[in-house]
Amino acid sequence: MTIEAPNHDQSTRSPERPLDEPSLRAAYKVDIVVIGAGQAGLSTAYHLKKLGLAPGRNFLVLDKAPEPGGAWQFRAPYLTLSTVNRLHDLPGMQFDEAVELQSTEVKASDAVPKYYAAYERSFELPVYRPVTVKVVCERNGRFRVETDRETFSARGIVNATGTWESPFIPDFPGRDGFGGRQLHSRDYHTAGEFAGKHVVVVGGGISALQLLDEISKVTTTTWVTRSEPQFREGPFTQEDGRAAVAVVEDRVRRGLVPGSVVSVTGIPLTPALKAARQRGVLDRLPMFSEITPHGIRWADGAEQAADVILWATGFRSSLDHLAPLQLREESGGIVMAGRLATQVAKDPRIHLVGYGPSASTIGANRAGGAAARELTTYLGLA
Repeated sequence: MTIEAPNHDQSTRSPERPLDEPSLRAAYKVDIVVIGAGQAGLSTAYHLKKLGLAPGRNFLVLDKAPEPGGAWQFRAPYLTLSTVNRLHDLPGMQFDEAVELQSTEVKASDAVPKYYAAYERSFELPVYRPVTVKVVCERNGRFRVETDRETFSARGIVNATGTWESPFIPDFPGRDGFGGRQLHSRDYHTAGEFAGKHVVVVGGGISALQLLDEISKVTTTTWVTRSEPQFREGPFTQEDGRAAVAVVEDRVRRGLVPGSVVSVTGIPLTPALKAARQRGVLDRLPMFSEITPHGIRWADGAEQAADVILWATGFRSSLDHLAPLQLREESGGIVMAGRLATQVAKDPRIHLVGYGPSASTIGANRAGGAAARELTTYLGLA
């Protein structure tokens, strides 16, 4: 049984429903379900509405977070607008139209959610929250989207869940026997909590270096990476950006797992990192071979005592809810197609935005528009 979804003109909290009989629930029927209301999801919703689709009837956005802001509302307080990678305006509304900023030192976790909330209100986007998508499967030629509340039936899916829910920590021998503290960079808050402890920072990305710099000012550190980090002195040009995106796009079009953009662009050597280098903080060591109860050990037998291991090892795409659709290749990736590589080659009714080459904020904007146009055309809604 399917019934048409209510017309939610803006953020709507889901009513309470029993959760123990999902197979007996009615499925609210829409043409397109957008999963996730971060940059990519809101951009997609904006373009769907601009194409003439009716909010709440033709399309609906499902969001796990309790409030607008996507993953930004959960970011650590050390991330300010001056320290995060460049934020790009959502289509149709500039950042400074919604948020008055006296300084770029404002917490990103405060400013960005305010912007997203204003954006949802201004364009009356149908964001339904808080609701967690548990599984998406095929049912009678449509997609059945089961959540912790309602169940939805859709002709097409735009997945915009990003990576925040899937922090990655590699499995190393001895990891479970470590007697100190282990945490992922997602759970980092302030350097002060590590004062007096020796911290091993694992990872070669921009976030790893930001944390290494901050923590090294209050305590001793060891920095380890799998490969030698490549720093860049010059500015990051548009040509550099296009080259980096092209490499990642080529990978996903071949069904490979998206690679790191930093591995292509290099790490910008900022004044803060130059100062850290002068302090001897950027003396990188190769990856250790095992973790001991009291620290780490390399293959040659050298050891380093440690109280904390901070895994700044990135994230993976949050796509587990799509597993029944069997989109992945043996390589672990998904073969992508379409103008901006947002369309799943195995099933053109599914688009992934914020995945691969569209993982950046500007890439997510462009991908949202491309996915909206391609999917509505494919479904005959344009």
